[in-house]
Amino acid sequence: MAIILRLDRVMADRKMSLNELSERVGISTVNLSNLKTGKVKAVRFSTLDAICEVLECQPGDILEYQKE
Repeated sequence: MAIILRLDRVMADRKMSLNELSERVGISTVNLSNLKTGKVKAVRFSTLDAICEVLECQPGDILEYQKE
């Protein structure tokens, strides 16, 4: 896939655990873990918005395009 998820890197930079982010964003730890490991096919804008708000980042900090 050409879209790479960098959520783990942003979380590490912010020193935030998966459980803490899950609680603050309001989505399950399992769904957030799947997002973090790139096992998802889609992300809702509302979820992306909440993650960016909590992590104080831009969508481009989490999503990266890489030509195949």
